[in-house]
Amino acid sequence: MRSFLAVSLGGFFLLGGCQSHEKSQPDSHDRATLLTAARGVIQNSGKCAFITLDKNGHPQVRTMDAFEPEENFTVWLATNPNSRKVDQIKSDPHVTLYYSDKNENGYVSIYGMAELINDQTEKDNRWKEEWKNFYPDRQKNYLLIKVTPTRLEVINYNKGINGDSVTWQPAVVNFTN
Repeated sequence: MRSFLAVSLGGFFLLGGCQSHEKSQPDSHDRATLLTAARGVIQNSGKCAFITLDKNGHPQVRTMDAFEPEENFTVWLATNPNSRKVDQIKSDPHVTLYYSDKNENGYVSIYGMAELINDQTEKDNRWKEEWKNFYPDRQKNYLLIKVTPTRLEVINYNKGINGDSVTWQPAVVNFTN
């Protein structure tokens, strides 16, 4: 049986979960296992929630169609250069990506620094044909967001990565730049 709790961390609400058969000690998995488990959740999530902070420090969340993370878990997304998220990133580049497994088998939160990329070659290399109606002018209406991770949290019940049953702290991977 699985139960969920919404936890507020610094203004962000995250869903944490536990299973009744969890052990009371934190998971002790190696980095490679955690990253593989995170990729599994991300691949089964479809889309992600992209969270920025507005000028008052309030979280702003929207659903995004991100590219799959690169080997180092850098994530690329696309947006309209006139969207509010662009101004929010310019003001504060700290962002969060939240992926929830479609089958409720876990979640991944990627915390990182966002960078706006307007290089046409890079934009051409990171194009999805299904976006053509959203970005009719790929030179003017299409901007990339590159998220470089600083920390990743993962719960993947299928891989036995359940987090701590007392504190609900998920397994964590820290990235160094």
